[in-house]
Amino acid sequence: MKGLVHARLIKRYKRFLADVRLDNDEITTVHCPNTGSMKNCVEENAEIWLSDSDNPKRKYRYTWEYLRTSRGHHIGVNAGKANQLVQSAIRDDLVEPLAGYDTIRPEVKYGDENSRIDLLLQDSKKQDCYVEVKSVTLLEDPPSSGIGYFPDAVSERGAKHLRELIKMSQSNARSVLFFCVQHTGIQEVRPADHIDCEYGKLLREALDSGVEVLAYKVRKSNKGFRLWRDLPVIV
Repeated sequence: MKGLVHARLIKRYKRFLADVRLDNDEITTVHCPNTGSMKNCVEENAEIWLSDSDNPKRKYRYTWEYLRTSRGHHIGVNAGKANQLVQSAIRDDLVEPLAGYDTIRPEVKYGDENSRIDLLLQDSKKQDCYVEVKSVTLLEDPPSSGIGYFPDAVSERGAKHLRELIKMSQSNARSVLFFCVQHTGIQEVRPADHIDCEYGKLLREALDSGVEVLAYKVRKSNKGFRLWRDLPVIV
């Protein structure tokens, strides 16, 4: 991918670290910007791509951005990029249900549980719209099924965000849970009841309370990922 450093994965460990082999055979430790388990994503010797900070003061020079699986699927490892992808797509009117807002404000404090909403959409002619973005990368076996799940580990933080969205919906604001699917092999999204049954229950409660749930998948280009098209959410 353009502007990124190609490498091979040796192992991921301590959640935020990975050892990799660069194309010059140098072995180095890189930052892994993903708080999840990355279940079914990590494959030994997988092709990966790194961003280079070129900052001598950083402890880890490289950040793991993408990987390609043995089945040819591309996965966005950097969960924080999901917010950027969604914000850019909304700004460019590529997400029809969220089109037409004048301003997009990231990381705005809100709610009763000391939260920050990922994106607050505002327009003088519309009600405020609170958008919580979640990165989806878990493709369960068999991979040919195309079924993606969230979360990939028990997520109290995710549950907190759902509670906040429910409260905003009940207060007559528009609330949206946005699944940004950073895995090119996923064709639909479901709550991972087999991993975090409480999250699944709360997601269904959120839907009943008026919270909207959207899912859009990414497409790979030589410049990286961009948001592409919507996917069904099966609850």
